[in-house]
Amino acid sequence: MVKERARILVVGGGYVGMYTALRLQRRLKRELGRGEAEITVVTPDPYMTYQPFLPEAAAGAISPRHVVVPLRRVLDRCRVVIGEATAVDHAARTATVRTPATEEEGTDGRHIEYDELVLAPGSVARTLPIPGLADHAIGFKTVEEAIGLRNHVLEQMDIASSTRDPAVRDAALTFVFVGGGYAGTEALGELEDMARYATRYYHNVRPEDMKWILVEASDRILPEVGEEMGRYTVTELRRRNIDVRLETRLESCADRVAVLSDGSRFPTRTVVWTAGVKPHPVLAATDLPLNERGRLRCTAELAVQGVPHAWAAGDAAAVPDVTAREEGRECAPNAQHALRQARVLGDNVVHSLRGEPLETYAHKYAGSVASLGLHKGVAQIYGRKLKGYPAWFMHRTYHLSRVPTFNRKARVAAEWTLAGLFKREIVSLGSLEHPRAEFELAAGGKPSHDPPHNPKESS
Repeated sequence: MVKERARILVVGGGYVGMYTALRLQRRLKRELGRGEAEITVVTPDPYMTYQPFLPEAAAGAISPRHVVVPLRRVLDRCRVVIGEATAVDHAARTATVRTPATEEEGTDGRHIEYDELVLAPGSVARTLPIPGLADHAIGFKTVEEAIGLRNHVLEQMDIASSTRDPAVRDAALTFVFVGGGYAGTEALGELEDMARYATRYYHNVRPEDMKWILVEASDRILPEVGEEMGRYTVTELRRRNIDVRLETRLESCADRVAVLSDGSRFPTRTVVWTAGVKPHPVLAATDLPLNERGRLRCTAELAVQGVPHAWAAGDAAAVPDVTAREEGRECAPNAQHALRQARVLGDNVVHSLRGEPLETYAHKYAGSVASLGLHKGVAQIYGRKLKGYPAWFMHRTYHLSRVPTFNRKARVAAEWTLAGLFKREIVSLGSLEHPRAEFELAAGGKPSHDPPHNPKESS
């Protein structure tokens, strides 16, 4: 039994944040009912994004609404605050949160007091001071970016189909992806597969007209699946006429020209940046200990080192890997660890409140799976290597088992089943990103956001 009323603050609504809050509301069901505990979740979005499904959402294999989990429905016993934590004063047990109403109220944010703190803000895209990157590149970390990229690719095909200028056509059909990790490789594989399928509906665009380029600074891609499977992936992508550039960096994309470190220049209207992530900025605005990479120093029990009543996991936490042979190794910041850490973290917060011994987080890495397009994949599970259709099937099976709630599982399975019976959808709904543009034009004003590369204007 909890000794006194406990106010638990969870910062972040991603993997760790949502699953930790879900675990807490289950373990503290009676305490919540009696008013002895309170769980507050601060998150910038009212949903959790299941990021492994973003490439399939971009390719149109899964509806965007089935890639996200509504937090208010799942965390029905928690208080969900939509906002961004900007600072944490753990000594005073107070977090500063900027909400959508903050600007209207004319304040710097509201203060939320707590007794137990769970920091799980995740990570943000790591960018470099590359000329033109901020102006022209597209990220691939959110469902909005995934759907925006799908619309963008199809719009570029519309532009190429309607222009008479060979330079415009060539730039529209050149797609540069920077980063050979999961996000970049899977996004490129799925979108290339979708675009190749879409060419059958264009009278003057063929698959061989498109240039797909993957740029990776290291000497391998998909390091998570092992060296052998990484080499296979490079071979498979090149067999599909995808230009894989290893040990190469993007030096500029100014003026819509991608300049690589090997001297190559590609006029392009599409640069997708997936070259790594970095800790969320809120970690630097706390009084908690960070390591040299800006992540929270944590114990194997997922408590912040040397700081009582503070907990962390996932991308924000440097958690020692107790299963590793070499001393000092940390758990990789990936979804496999995040899902399991959240369960232990939730239990340990409850153990701490009840004065019980804490659990140690220990999970030996099981392997990795990656999709490279429809019926194409690569995997390494418990040392066993899979490729092609078996790996693709394993990818779908594994992630279907991990996506939260039975409702989402059933909807995703139904979509996959229907996709096997009907043709792909290849419609671009880019205007959804700027819903007031048409009305503003009709009203005689100038659109506040000009739809980029609108095919209506390009034809």
